[in-house]
Amino acid sequence: MLLVCLYVDDLIFPGNNPNIFGDFKRAMAKEFEMTNIGLMSYYLGIEVKQQDDGIFVSQEGYTKEILKKFEMENSKSVNTPVECGMKMYFHEDGEKINSTYFKCLVGSLRYLTCTRPDILFGVVLVSRHMEAPTTSHLKVAKRILQYIKGTIDHGIFYTSSHNFKLVGYCDSDWAGEVDSRKSTTGFVFFMGSSAFTWNSKKQLIVTHSTCEAEYVATPSYVCHAIWLRSLLKELSLSQEDPTLFMCDNTSAIAITQNPVLHSRTNHIDVRYHFIRDHVEKKDITLEYISTDKKLADILTKPLCESRFEELKHGLGLIELS
Repeated sequence: MLLVCLYVDDLIFPGNNPNIFGDFKRAMAKEFEMTNIGLMSYYLGIEVKQQDDGIFVSQEGYTKEILKKFEMENSKSVNTPVECGMKMYFHEDGEKINSTYFKCLVGSLRYLTCTRPDILFGVVLVSRHMEAPTTSHLKVAKRILQYIKGTIDHGIFYTSSHNFKLVGYCDSDWAGEVDSRKSTTGFVFFMGSSAFTWNSKKQLIVTHSTCEAEYVATPSYVCHAIWLRSLLKELSLSQEDPTLFMCDNTSAIAITQNPVLHSRTNHIDVRYHFIRDHVEKKDITLEYISTDKKLADILTKPLCESRFEELKHGLGLIELS
């Protein structure tokens, strides 16, 4: 997503230097043979519609290609990509299917997550079963296709804004992976009113509590935050204040701030404690947020329709119309 923003005009990131993109284009033209074809409208399957009040980014054409390729263009649409409360097992009932076909389907869906964070958790879920898929796994994957069938024209609208403060939301679904009992970590970053980078991933270790699951998740999004802060500095958008993370676990927040609690976490690997260094350096700060306002929930667990719609719009996903 950041790559797209670098090629559009200074509508989103004007920064302190209004000529930053013009200077970049002139410098590139001196080194390479280039042609100015105007504002970007299409890039590697990503469609960009630039308007006076913002930029709409989607993959409508690519979505239609996926549906046609897997013969789902006439399927019945559903309201959520993953059924609420659904659990997937490695040894699901059903016949084994062609793993190459299943990998092709999952790979196609993974690229669609470039502009569709609403399907990311479902895609991550089916990605765990690519080696020995069954008809039950395929049914879950095809439900995602049914969902995008009804939301073909959905994308993210980035409005023109002077709010360049980097804010992150994080969440962990404790022991949500039923086979290994590992937790799923999800995070999303905002500048302004819309999300611009997101991730969902299974944790590497089994944790003993929700507090530990939240704390162990912190290195992944703290590393991402440090990288984003460095990138934004290069774009003349230095983050003077600490990057704010919204978390709903007060115990995990306390561990990052209170050295006395360190004795209670000796069993946690040392590499997970480096977040404390960045808190002390004021690179980041964690702040409590109630669970009902935590936007990263959509990246870690299957949700009911009303909750899913609420969080989807919270990420900035809208219809083209």
